[in-house]
Amino acid sequence: MNARRLRQLAIAATAATRRDFVTGIARSLLGLSIGGLALGGTRPRLAQPVSLPNRKARQVIYLFLRGGMSHIDTLDPKPGSKTQGPVEALRTRADGVLLGQYFPKLAQQADKVCIVSSMSSKQGAHPQAQYLMRTSYEKRGTIQHPSLGAWVNRMAGRQNPELPGHVILGGGGDMPTAGFFPPSLAALPIGDASTGLQNAALPRSIQAARFDQRLRLLAEMNREFHSAHRERDAFAHDEAYAAAVRLMRSEDLVAFDLDREPEATREVYGDNPFGAGCLLARRLVEHGVRFVEVVSDGFDTHADNFDRLSDLTPAIDQGLAALLADLDGRGLLEQTLVVLATEFGRTPDIDQDQGRNHYPKAFSCLLAGGGIRGGQRYGRTDDEGREVLEAPVSIQDFNATIAYAAGVATDEVVISPSGRPFQVADKGYPLTDLFA
Repeated sequence: MNARRLRQLAIAATAATRRDFVTGIARSLLGLSIGGLALGGTRPRLAQPVSLPNRKARQVIYLFLRGGMSHIDTLDPKPGSKTQGPVEALRTRADGVLLGQYFPKLAQQADKVCIVSSMSSKQGAHPQAQYLMRTSYEKRGTIQHPSLGAWVNRMAGRQNPELPGHVILGGGGDMPTAGFFPPSLAALPIGDASTGLQNAALPRSIQAARFDQRLRLLAEMNREFHSAHRERDAFAHDEAYAAAVRLMRSEDLVAFDLDREPEATREVYGDNPFGAGCLLARRLVEHGVRFVEVVSDGFDTHADNFDRLSDLTPAIDQGLAALLADLDGRGLLEQTLVVLATEFGRTPDIDQDQGRNHYPKAFSCLLAGGGIRGGQRYGRTDDEGREVLEAPVSIQDFNATIAYAAGVATDEVVISPSGRPFQVADKGYPLTDLFA
């Protein structure tokens, strides 16, 4: 395809959308696609920045258990209570901190973690609760809010310019990422951590010189288009292609390859999607990825709660425990905040199907590393896990704590393209007394 033909295509494209045109031409010229870098949104205007707190967590690993994990059976057991059901409580390496029987390996790492037992929310529907947990804002049809990972990358900056600043492992396409932030802050989604980043190499039929020639032709076409059509989305699309090319040619591309890990290490993390996700997350933060999410599904246990937890939790227990021990052994735990979160808890009462239903009134999450003081439980629920009795924590407070650990100023205001003010965790306050 010569330059004259490219110009003809550019002129013809004025009748179509810029997005469709560039995407189609890029695919035909380059033979590549860029996951997670969809167009949309406008660069926001920023308020004057405020001073950042001392940053301890250079990166965040955010483990999300989608469906609503039962707090009573896992992180906040109630031994001796009728609501506890058949689950026993385990002693841990942290004095006075008990865990449910499903987490024996995590119990050996409890001296490294802080369990936040007094989480509370008013949102009990899955899509809305998950959106709230990941963005700090109520879901609205008129705006897409940035996820916490996008906020951290926007405010703290990307560490490695050749790698994405935000990666999601195992999540679906419905997960919020960049929101009204620029598309460059969207997360790179990877469906299967064990296979890593697919289609990152040139096809065998295309040599490097030919690829460079195609890039030059595409740049020429884009220059002509930009001179006539000053569209922000088109510039954002160019930035996405440039980032993809940098990634393809980066020596740090090996970060996505789990085959470079010893077999013994892979066995420690577990031969399952969550374990592979935790191991890949460790590799990515080692190479400077700022925010990595690992998503695990299946915790909506309306029926057969105890049998299903017996199936679901071993991978979580093994992967999380291995991640904490591995980061600690490599000297990375102090600079890496590890989060275990879910959108709400489950009812203390057990129904006739041996299940537990949605219960946002009280639930638990976990923090470790990144300056967090380990071996502690923050907040308290009553003897049946129904009510928060001490130190209630909203989702906004929890997310503000993550932002604070990552060195993000929670009081800085960002103005959206629609002219509305937003902060990283809405009106949440960081739990500063959790830090050592």
